[in-house]
Amino acid sequence: MVKKVFSILWFLLIGVIVFLFVKSVTGPNEAKIDGAFNYVLDVMYSDGLHNSNSDMIYWRGRFYLIHANSPFHLGSTHCKLILWQSDDGIKWEKMKEFNSPGEDIRDPKFAEINGQLFLYVLVNRDFFAEPYRTLFARSRDGRNWTPFEPLRGDAEGWLFWRPKTRDCIEWYVTGYWNEHGKSALFHSRDGIYWELVSIIYEGDRNDETDFEFFPDGTIICIARLEVSDSWFGHPDGCTLIATAKPPYKEWSKVKSTITRLDGPCLFTFEGKVFATGRRDCSNEGPFWYMGSIFNKKRTSLWHVTPEELVWLTDFPSAGDTVYGGVAMRGGNIYFCYYSSPITKDYPWVVGMLGKTDILMLKCSKDDFREFVSLKIGKE
Repeated sequence: MVKKVFSILWFLLIGVIVFLFVKSVTGPNEAKIDGAFNYVLDVMYSDGLHNSNSDMIYWRGRFYLIHANSPFHLGSTHCKLILWQSDDGIKWEKMKEFNSPGEDIRDPKFAEINGQLFLYVLVNRDFFAEPYRTLFARSRDGRNWTPFEPLRGDAEGWLFWRPKTRDCIEWYVTGYWNEHGKSALFHSRDGIYWELVSIIYEGDRNDETDFEFFPDGTIICIARLEVSDSWFGHPDGCTLIATAKPPYKEWSKVKSTITRLDGPCLFTFEGKVFATGRRDCSNEGPFWYMGSIFNKKRTSLWHVTPEELVWLTDFPSAGDTVYGGVAMRGGNIYFCYYSSPITKDYPWVVGMLGKTDILMLKCSKDDFREFVSLKIGKE
């Protein structure tokens, strides 16, 4: 009897996926791109595989971009990271491929620490992509890299996001616990040995956590709160916003229910904090709650304040998308991210199984400033 019920449920699930696929390939992409947002979009890399989890840095006069390359979104021992270098953000030279033998590797993050380029990655042994530790490698020239090795100090079991500094001496990073449920702030002076500063939040299946500094040294961080690991998401799925002043021991917290901001990337522009991250297009049951694999997803731009997330615009995106990086050079801001084909409007579950490309969106600082002033006003 149990097997029969399971077979029926599995048949219904496959039927829903097929229905959503047919519906998505016959309709236009409905991303909400504000007409006042001026940008140039290019496909940085496409090879028919699932290219995802990107990050980017401008270091020593060159762009460095890295992304995962895999058969699909889920865990795979065939997954590798591809590192690229560019002088102009347009023409890219392939530098190196990284892997972790016998494991899946994902979520690469750059940081320049003590004159070296650090690369932090998460490794995973689970088909459903549940990383269990953070590794790092480093380079003095961007071409030759040390082997991956585990972090030291209090870092074991924590999944690091993107290290940042205000003075190039004291480094901080946010991380979430490998079994989910809590996020924390860490401190280092060398990028290798990390000390726990404080627990930011516990509960609600706390996941990916990123942060940024305000000009006065206050840290603001956002965290993905899944609440449930159900494939259908959860109506209470949301984004944590937490702030703390030095020495970063006490955190003020609010929740934003506008989206569950998966794959967050926070950055500052003229004293304000912004983010790219995933926007859920629905929070309606029983199959389309926040975080559902059946939802349509977008890469979106957000203004982040201690009180709320403010949605500004979507980027061209669909299906499986986001996990990007931001770099600034001269008068331009460069955003990298990944997406399923933007000519269609696949639900997330379909995008996870198919082709995705690495995209590069460029916006002039003048246009960005004008757009932000239009959306949130001048302060």
